[in-house]
Amino acid sequence: MFKKVLIANRGEIALRVIRACHELGIETVAVHSTADAESLHVRFADQAICIGPPPSKESYLNVPAVLSAAEISGADAIHPGYGFLSENAEFAEVVQNCGLAWIGPRPEIIRLMGNKVSAREAALDAGLPLLPGSKQALKDAREAEEMAKKIGFPVILKAAAGGGGRGMKIVRDPSMVAQAYNTASAEAVAAFGNGSMYIERYVEKPRHIEIQIVADEHGNVIHLGERECSVQRRHQKLIEEATSAALTPKMREKMGEVAVKAMKRIKYNNVGTIEFLLDERGDFFFMEMNTRIQVEHPVTEQVTGIDLLKEQIRLAAGEKLGRTQKDISFHGHAIEFRINAEDPVTFAPSPGRITGLHVPGGYGVRFDTLAYEQYKVQPYYDSLIAKLICTGRDRQEAIDRGRRALGELVVEGIKTNAAFHKQVLAWPEFIEGNYDTRIVERIQNHAVRRPIEETP
Repeated sequence: MFKKVLIANRGEIALRVIRACHELGIETVAVHSTADAESLHVRFADQAICIGPPPSKESYLNVPAVLSAAEISGADAIHPGYGFLSENAEFAEVVQNCGLAWIGPRPEIIRLMGNKVSAREAALDAGLPLLPGSKQALKDAREAEEMAKKIGFPVILKAAAGGGGRGMKIVRDPSMVAQAYNTASAEAVAAFGNGSMYIERYVEKPRHIEIQIVADEHGNVIHLGERECSVQRRHQKLIEEATSAALTPKMREKMGEVAVKAMKRIKYNNVGTIEFLLDERGDFFFMEMNTRIQVEHPVTEQVTGIDLLKEQIRLAAGEKLGRTQKDISFHGHAIEFRINAEDPVTFAPSPGRITGLHVPGGYGVRFDTLAYEQYKVQPYYDSLIAKLICTGRDRQEAIDRGRRALGELVVEGIKTNAAFHKQVLAWPEFIEGNYDTRIVERIQNHAVRRPIEETP
């Protein structure tokens, strides 16, 4: 087992890694920008090293600075968390070349699954179901038009190196394909430095279902069930739950078996998530894979009783999986609400100092956060300040507990999206478990129309 782990990240995930390490008897090293000097991960790590000024490129994305901190501190492993360098294959390679352990999948796996075109090719070879679409990156707009005609409309253009909705365009009109291709490609170049595009059939009312994978270095692979991530705005997830109301036990078993078989085929290691689109007929299709721990991992932990961060660390240390698929069972239901520092109506960022904070508690409530009273939410980073996870005996109890916990949450000095989460919990589609990825759009449209409709 490792003696000292450096966490190449910040915020609540850095704290989460620190806690897992401490429970395993491992010392921790926090890295931080000058803006994060007063952050909780700096306070609770055994050692902290400043690696640069506030901008991410000069601190958390500064590979030489992170590696220097690892050398100075005597760390023998690096945990990347999520975001920043977590899916950077070159960084993972450099870490290993420096004689440090990388707590994550092998660099070649990160590289393979990080590019959407190569990931689709690997998924196809591994037996994962794919939506009709291009098998390789498109050459130009003309090829995009030809492929769209073969697939049938609507189609969606996606950046090969993309993520988070950038470099992505839905096209319903054949005459708009070329324009959409050029616009999306330009966005992809600006965001990722790579304008390569691919195209596939667009599902009008999809549900976003992902399978949690856990694999060791010895060829053993299991899954920990699914998470529903369909409550999202501009492809950014807001609420996640486990298990999904959309899946029957038979569907869950089939999806899990397909995922495990594919991961054995590509010789995956450590934890990862396979993301699927579920269409209106109940068919599922591979979308992408995340080769890291997910923001929403707590809902899986709550229903399986398995600490995924500890699992990551043990697997990276070369330990074998301590369980088989038959050992995995699901108990109750969990829902996670991402608490972001942003306006609940416009979703505009709301950085600033938290002047008052009351954290919800009670049975079945978990609150993972970087925040404390007088903490200053920085404008340089992601707006996520906390994750509220509510667990119940069943989905209805988890929803009821979520309403109660959101009602207890008090954050003063900045705006948060907690009020929006309350709207979701009052929305009939969500309560019934019969919703898709357009649910946020429908809630927002209703909120805009409602004052007009109620005017006498």
